[in-house]
Amino acid sequence: MKIPAIKKLVETANLSELKTAEAALLEELTPAIEVGGEDEGEQLTHVLAAIYILEEVEAKQIDVKVALRDYIGRVRSSIT
Repeated sequence: MKIPAIKKLVETANLSELKTAEAALLEELTPAIEVGGEDEGEQLTHVLAAIYILEEVEAKQIDVKVALRDYIGRVRSSIT
């Protein structure tokens, strides 16, 4: 997981584009948008993270930076 790749997706893609990219990756196709990552698994991780963050921004009416920070905190706590 690369935070800059997630941040770029959040800043440049909308939910519809991200969900289309998710579907493409699940079908082992190349997404229409540029998704950073070394392999399809990492790209899918980035897309799913961006979807989660944008949905949080919409649902809670919070800033993207806050949603990104919350997401990273959730990931870190799940690892430890």
